Amino acid sequence: MAVTEPGEPTAQREVDGLLGNYSDDHRHPTNQLIHWVAVPLIVWAVFAFLWLLPVPPAIGKQGLWAAIAMVGVIAWYLRLSRLLAYTMTAVFAGLAVLTWFAYDLLGGRGLLWTAIAVFVGAWIAQFIGHQIEGRRPSFLTDLKYLLIGPLWLASKALRRLGVAY
Repeated sequence: MAVTEPGEPTAQREVDGLLGNYSDDHRHPTNQLIHWVAVPLIVWAVFAFLWLLPVPPAIGKQGLWAAIAMVGVIAWYLRLSRLLAYTMTAVFAGLAVLTWFAYDLLGGRGLLWTAIAVFVGAWIAQFIGHQIEGRRPSFLTDLKYLLIGPLWLASKALRRLGVAY
């Protein structure tokens, strides 16, 4: 059980319920392994797609839409758990740096085709994992589980490091 953060009620927090529900759909070790690879790849691909959206020079630079989406997701994560939100902020910052380098190296068109290939391949892997699991993906129940997948991995990583979220 996670430690309750200061100012939070002692009853089960929303994040515990969301992560618990997500865990229920991801019990098979092969499906979990697939998620450890595919979820970060999907998050990166979505980030890359947003990075590539044109930004009017008067309002910002390349990557602005990705940054805005990242801030919005982190704001929602902060509502659930500060520690998990801080962890995901570090992950998102790493993805931003990776995307920036990929954009410089591959150009817009190369980044687009790479992101498409990664996105499609990772989703195929996800559906294979759920076929093995024998359960449908959580997001088919509620779309917010698309944002819980990365948080679930972060919570598992923190637990492996001995840190309660």
